Amino acid sequence: MSGSTFGKFLKIITFGESHGPYVGVVMDGVRPNIPISKEEIERELKRRRPSFHFSSTDRKERDEVEILSGVFEGKTTGHPICIVVKNKNYRSEDYENIKNLFRPGHADFALFKKYGIRDFRGGGRLSGRETVGRVIAGSICKKILSEYKIYIYGGVIQIGDVQAEIFDRNFVEKNPLKFSDPGKFREAEKLLKGIKKRGDSIGGKVKIFVEGLMPGIGDPVFDKLDALLTAGIMSIGSVKGVEIGRGFKVSEMKGSENNDQFSQNGFLTNNSGGILGGISNGDRIEITFSVKPTPSISIEQSFLSETGNIVKERISGRHDLCICPRIVPVAESMVAIVLTDSILYQEKIKNMDEIEKKRMIVDLIDVEILNLLSQRFKVAGEIMELKVKNKKPAFSKNREEEILNLCREFSEISGVDEEKIVKIYKKILELSKRGYEESK
Repeated sequence: MSGSTFGKFLKIITFGESHGPYVGVVMDGVRPNIPISKEEIERELKRRRPSFHFSSTDRKERDEVEILSGVFEGKTTGHPICIVVKNKNYRSEDYENIKNLFRPGHADFALFKKYGIRDFRGGGRLSGRETVGRVIAGSICKKILSEYKIYIYGGVIQIGDVQAEIFDRNFVEKNPLKFSDPGKFREAEKLLKGIKKRGDSIGGKVKIFVEGLMPGIGDPVFDKLDALLTAGIMSIGSVKGVEIGRGFKVSEMKGSENNDQFSQNGFLTNNSGGILGGISNGDRIEITFSVKPTPSISIEQSFLSETGNIVKERISGRHDLCICPRIVPVAESMVAIVLTDSILYQEKIKNMDEIEKKRMIVDLIDVEILNLLSQRFKVAGEIMELKVKNKKPAFSKNREEEILNLCREFSEISGVDEEKIVKIYKKILELSKRGYEESK
């Protein structure tokens, strides 16, 4: 499945499904001699696990870690790390009554339209169970970041319409909702009791802080630090909006109010959330994001069947009333992964000579070219098949000339040598034809 790899210099690949035998992660790019223990990783996973609070799912997994590669005698070896967790406490029979139905609020319909197949058991690959791999990777990245004196923490700042007025970091880890305001905790709990009674669910907001990040991390223009952090957070299931610093509130502010002015002791305010121009400025990173309500609820809803009928049905199974508490460690992990990748990338560039820097740029461009060429050959092949199916010639001299004329026009505008670009595209067209002939 494409889209399961994250990062550039430090890459992670998560794998596994909600009701499959294992979930886990492969990490590539972690340097050697970092002390890693099973206990440290499981400590982070415990923060992600369901609590025994009434608002949490009854699916209890112990999340025991098995390190398959990349660690020897308690230290990373510099080779790919593979860590798995066995799924044990799943009940696939809970989904039998809806296996041919698309659930409202879930990705069932979109998945089926994209792949023509889906794992209906608990959301399959798009289940929150997938985040186990992220937290494993995040625990290792947090260990790396601690060497730089960089620390990440977060908490729930809103459940429904109950908003925290303060952020008490110590209280977050002492309550099952990971709520940040001791004075508002009971109000949030009362709200959740009412939600449970109605068989419904509720959304909320989470806030993540990063302390100690040095200035200068982030690469404009397309790899801005805030863009990468937002991508990492938005990749978590159920996240629907991300804010950096004051976020959407800046739309109501004047420049004189929003600008973080300088003083001898640093910035007077932190409306930017520690990032300016896509680069860290040394101030505290602040990220807030919105989480939608758990789509699995026991209230009767309208489902769509695979045959196109509307069916009234209820979702059984075990689900959280609010996903926010369990997303906190996942979001911390994604932030840790992004920052580790960005810092390692920055260090690699600093230690390179000019030739190495240029070679790295060429390598990145080549990877992109190869990816685009692969896509082009695939789509070109599909076009040829459609032509043959519709009894049209597979190849068209006019179409080939159109492409070559486009190359000539591009050459004139961009200054790229016309002979080279035309020669390249003639070769691409030749390979497309050969690939089609060989596939017949």
